[in-house]
Amino acid sequence: MNFIVSSTLLYKNLQAIAGVINTNNSLPILDNFLFDIKGNSVTVTATDLHSTMNVTLEIQSSEEGQIAIPAKKLLETLKTFSELPISFLVDNETFNIELSTGEGRYQLPGQNPADFPKIPVFEGANSFEIDSLTLAKGINKTIFATGNDEFRPAMSGVLFAINNEGLTLVATDSHRLVKYVRTDVKNTEEFSFIMSKKPLNIIKSILTKEESIVKVESNSVNAFFKFNNIQLICRLVEGKFPNYQAVIPMENPNKLIVESNALLNTLKRASIYASQSTYQVRLKITGQELNVIAEDIDYANFSSERIPCQYDGIDLEIAFNSKLLLEMLANYEGNELLLEMSAPNRAGILKNTEKDMPEEDLLMLIMPIMLS
Repeated sequence: MNFIVSSTLLYKNLQAIAGVINTNNSLPILDNFLFDIKGNSVTVTATDLHSTMNVTLEIQSSEEGQIAIPAKKLLETLKTFSELPISFLVDNETFNIELSTGEGRYQLPGQNPADFPKIPVFEGANSFEIDSLTLAKGINKTIFATGNDEFRPAMSGVLFAINNEGLTLVATDSHRLVKYVRTDVKNTEEFSFIMSKKPLNIIKSILTKEESIVKVESNSVNAFFKFNNIQLICRLVEGKFPNYQAVIPMENPNKLIVESNALLNTLKRASIYASQSTYQVRLKITGQELNVIAEDIDYANFSSERIPCQYDGIDLEIAFNSKLLLEMLANYEGNELLLEMSAPNRAGILKNTEKDMPEEDLLMLIMPIMLS
């Protein structure tokens, strides 16, 4: 079996799906790409058994067939080439592969394609379409807030919920919660599913490179994403997502407006002096002044910094985990930040005071920690 393909085209497309492959696989065949040649196109597949990605590209070939090629060695080889045609000659009996570039020849052992896991056949159910940049933004705004508790698997992924009012993405680790809503992405049928972090991180990095329309489908077992020449099928996270609406306090009479960058930089400095076990920072609000306080009694560390603000409410002191709050502010857009609070032992709500996009809404919730 013989085929010819552009080295840079192949490298670019293999990079897009290589993230699916685990660094340590129990099955050696999972260290390979499966090449499936039909006519003048090849479909290359990578899988970790939970997620399967494939990409289709044009080649020159007069034969059809399959071969499993070691992913790491192939990528490292292709990375060194400038743009040139590269020829693959495959021995159908021994599965040995010879790469030719005109000036060089490289040999490597392939694997029997019959040993490669069967590519799951996705039988559709519910579906919607979304712009790639919108989807990437939604993933980026929520994925950092997912949990890692193996006993609560539903909280280790991002909830996708869509109906005729819009698309909602939610993530929580029980200490914080992020809800991202797009009212410009709708569907007549209401459905939801939970996606794990690994496949979301992979497609997020691809979606931002070129604007396109993404078709999203799901059934009771898998989710399916298709955009450009790439397809992803991944197993859904099992379990029921927490009732996130129930934990969002509706009555928050104390409202603080502060410059987001000023708060972010102050928290960065304060976290240096905070206890490295609790990461506690205290927000003490009096009148129109916010005082950010951090201390570590064991090491005699202390910091206190004032920030001007606009405040409507009673004088209040509340403590948060600075590490979690910094992550939330790093994923926040806008010059000003609205922090709504009700009491020192109730969750704080972060919102954007400026809505440049009326079809977009972002809400971040963070639980307080005990004042000490």
